[in-house]
This record gives sequence, C-alpha cells and structure tokens, in this order.
Amino acid sequence: MPQHYLGIDIGTTAVKALVVDESGSVVGDAESPQELSVPQPGWVEQNPSYWWQCTIDAVRAVCAQAGVSDVAAIGLSGQMHSSVLLDEADNVLRPAILWNDVRTTAQCRYITDKVGDAGLRRMVGNPALEGFTSPKLLWVRDEEPDVFDEVRTLLLAKDYIRLLMTGEKAMEPSDAAGTLLFDVVNGCWSEEMVRALELDASILPWVVGPASISGRLTSDAADTLGLRAGTPVVGGGADNAAASVGSGVVVEGTMQSSIGTSGAVVAPIGRPRVDPGMRIHSFNHAVPDMWYLMGVVLSAGAALGWFRRVLLGTDGVG
Repeated sequence: MPQHYLGIDIGTTAVKALVVDESGSVVGDAESPQELSVPQPGWVEQNPSYWWQCTIDAVRAVCAQAGVSDVAAIGLSGQMHSSVLLDEADNVLRPAILWNDVRTTAQCRYITDKVGDAGLRRMVGNPALEGFTSPKLLWVRDEEPDVFDEVRTLLLAKDYIRLLMTGEKAMEPSDAAGTLLFDVVNGCWSEEMVRALELDASILPWVVGPASISGRLTSDAADTLGLRAGTPVVGGGADNAAASVGSGVVVEGTMQSSIGTSGAVVAPIGRPRVDPGMRIHSFNHAVPDMWYLMGVVLSAGAALGWFRRVLLGTDGVG
C-alpha cells in the first residue's frame, strides 16, 4: 500500500491540513476557520482550545477527502511567537497572546535596556520587538502576576497541538528562534538571556529537530482524530520556515515572498548571520545547518481583509 503523510498548520485565521502521497503530490486539503479576539486596541488573542477543535475538524475532513485513515507520519507548522502558558497540570492559564499583538512595548524597552543591543545580538541574534514571545511572557509577569506565578510551561501554537496529540512538550529550532530566548547561532536555549530576564528555564520545552520524531499519537488523540495510535509526529517548523521548505527555498541564492495574515520575505543563508543593525530577523531554518533572514510586516493579508470588509462590504462585492 502506498504511504501518505499528514501536515497540519495552526494558522492565525484557520487551521489547515494537507495529505500528500510518497511522491509529494497533494491528495487532500482542508481548513477550519477560526476567529481572533481583540479585547483592546493593539491586543490580539486566541483560545488554544479553538486550535484543537479546528485541528480535529480539518484532519477528519482532509482524511475523508483523501480516503485515508492511516498516515506514515504527521508534521506540524504554525504561527510563530504566540504564547501558550500552562500550569502544573498542563491547563491553559489564559488566552494565547498572538504574534501580531503589540501591547508589549514597555517590556521590549525593558529587555533592550537590560541587555543592550550588543547583548541581544550575541545572545539571541534579534531585536526585542513586540511580536516575539518573551516580551509577552514579561507582560504577564508585570500585569497578571497571579497568572505568571502558575506558569510551568511555555509553548507555541503548533507545540500545544503536539502536546495534545502526543503528551510530549517539545519545540523545534525554527519556532524557538522566534521566542527571543533561543541562541540561533548554537541552536539551544540561551541560558544567559533566561538569567538576564530572571525567568525559570524549566518552563522551556525540549528542543527537537524538524524531521526528528517528537512523540507518537496517543490512543485518545488517535480516536479523536480518526487516525492510528502510535503514528509518529515530527518536530515540524515555524510557518515561514515550513512554507520555504515546501517552496524549495532552502539554499542560498533563493528567496520567498509570501502574504498571509502577515507579509514576509525569507532568504536562506548557509551560516548564521546577524544584521549589525538588527533591522531584519535571523532565524534557524527547518532544514539541517541552514538559517534564514526575514523581513516582515504584521498586517498584509489582514489589511486586505479589512479593506474588503469595511470598504467593499463583507462579501467583497461592490
């Protein structure tokens, strides 16, 4: 019997699922839309439980479309930076603060003042910007201390879904690079940055390779998703890194421009390079021994969606 592979992307406006065969040909695709919560101007949140329900819906739909109930492996991708905070029992403590939430200007200033631009370049290779994860964690520490005191695990969107699928807490380098707690040059958590921000390193998950098995589908998750228990789930990649792999943009001299909710330009590099002015991001790629430089705007497709809804009407006609 030919083998099939399942990919799941935890996007900002939808969870998407894809089934491909051994040759990489698409045999099924589906998505389940989800809403954003904007409780205040500049704030953007989602309830991680929605991601899981949308994952269930998208996976069942794509497998029915492809006519498969058994896949050889599952890969995960998802929105970068968005913070999932769990307590000791792995319960979600508050809605996830998303990558395009900009409430953390004071925390970014604190980080920059604490370690300086030189420290940021050396420790994590990126500037302290509102989109990154660690400023969100510091905002919770500053503004919701009772919640912060209960935090025992920090995950990103796809990695929370991994936990529900496998029971394992893991993250891979391309997503970890967007937390502002990861040493992009050496491919590990930056102990120096964690200490500087007075955080507990134990909240950070195991780092696993993008193509390495991070866990296997539990019986409960398999029943829920309609798949085989024990199916391997690999590390996967951050959305921009995974999109670049899918487009073949994995070597120097290639480049990808994409417009989703945000807009990004990605250029792979064969060794880690940090812009001295930190005007662009420097992240680990989702392929071995590769990195990429990225320029990004937080509102691209989202702005087009606003234009359609507000100026053209919700159906985009007229």
